[in-house]
Amino acid sequence: MSSFFAFLKRMRFINRWSLMRNTETENIQEHSLEVAMVAHNLAALKNEYFGGNLDINKVAVIAMYHEVSEIFTGDMPTPVKYGSAALREAYHAAEERATESLLARLPKDLAAVYAPLLGIVTAAEEGGAEELYLWRLVKAADKLSAYIKCLEEESAGNT
Repeated sequence: MSSFFAFLKRMRFINRWSLMRNTETENIQEHSLEVAMVAHNLAALKNEYFGGNLDINKVAVIAMYHEVSEIFTGDMPTPVKYGSAALREAYHAAEERATESLLARLPKDLAAVYAPLLGIVTAAEEGGAEELYLWRLVKAADKLSAYIKCLEEESAGNT
């Protein structure tokens, strides 16, 4: 038996924006779906209007899983996470350990399937231009999601 998916169910309990007053709470499960939809659209736009040949489904799946380490670490506020080089490195190491712990809950052959989707890059994929580009699209979609959240909060009267 694998507890991988049982741990993924915990995503709905991890709230975002903990240092901010919110008119509406948002958890990492909701956030990940929004990021997946935005990333999918960004990749589709790249392909249709800018001559890309990206795997739009893969970018959506990467985005679905982009916050899974927070099941173990919680949502660290950005000013803390990026407050110094030492904090950034320590938090990155904690995220890697969390992701490896999650992968360890899968059978080895399935862990190999999920590892690239969770940001664990194998030696064969290291430096792959498309893989890196897909992760950059997810990061851009993540920032757009934060911007959308800010617009929603502002329109609800939260300045």
